[in-house]
Amino acid sequence: MKTIEAGDLTIAYHDAGPSHGLPVILLHGFPYDIHGYDAVVPKLTDRGLRCIVPFLRGYGPTRFRSPDGFRSGQQAALGADLLALMDGLNIERALLGGYDWGGRAACIVAALWPERVAGLVSGGTGYNIQNIALAGIPASPESELRYWYQYYFHSERGRAGLESNRAAFCRLLWRLWSPTWAFDKEIFERTAPSFDNPDFVAVVIHSYRHRFGLVPGDPALDGLEAKLSGQPDIQVPTVVLRGADDGVEPSPPRDDRDAKHFQGRYRRLVLPGVGHNVPQEAPDAFAEAILSLL
Repeated sequence: MKTIEAGDLTIAYHDAGPSHGLPVILLHGFPYDIHGYDAVVPKLTDRGLRCIVPFLRGYGPTRFRSPDGFRSGQQAALGADLLALMDGLNIERALLGGYDWGGRAACIVAALWPERVAGLVSGGTGYNIQNIALAGIPASPESELRYWYQYYFHSERGRAGLESNRAAFCRLLWRLWSPTWAFDKEIFERTAPSFDNPDFVAVVIHSYRHRFGLVPGDPALDGLEAKLSGQPDIQVPTVVLRGADDGVEPSPPRDDRDAKHFQGRYRRLVLPGVGHNVPQEAPDAFAEAILSLL
């Protein structure tokens, strides 16, 4: 494990493969960590790629550099963290892969700094940039039911529940979001310590409140959020991987509503028997998607 000071954070990351290889940055989501890519990384390093897998803010050994720093979980913070990591590692251009929160960070950098991105693999939601201005519009009752955890986090009861039941809460989400993935106790317990990060709860709660416009964001990120509010298109070559059994957004529609946001080479694959945690459930498909962008 390595660390680097980048932006607001001291980011802990795994670095594998030849140092001269084309960099691939792989970004995990909530509530997961870098172990989601354990089976993906060897498939990429065997092809000569350098894989960098960071812990996001609020996870594992990653820490805020200032005790007084804004514990933001907003989308702009995730994108800014990724860009700062690339700058800190002197990576001019990389392939990006991510899902959930990590997919959001990757989409943001691909949209706003396309010259830094050789290609993008987005797991789960394809175009993963939030449209906060429309967050108050109700979805279908079935969709609203699946978002119960987000509304729970809007309350102080939800904050207290996550604080006191971190591992149990996250394990429940794993089960609900990947109903056909038979992960065992050992797999979950490899990741669970990442939720003991002292900023995990604060970052998670802020993320799920900010995306609904319930709390303000970090003022330092207002300019970046303004750019994201325009729902910028993504110009870089992209592969979207959707799990057919994703408990957050099940049964991906035949009509690919995200396609309009991708102006470069683009394809979407729906993976049968796969839930929300795409790289850990389907590492071969995730690695092949990255390699297809070379």
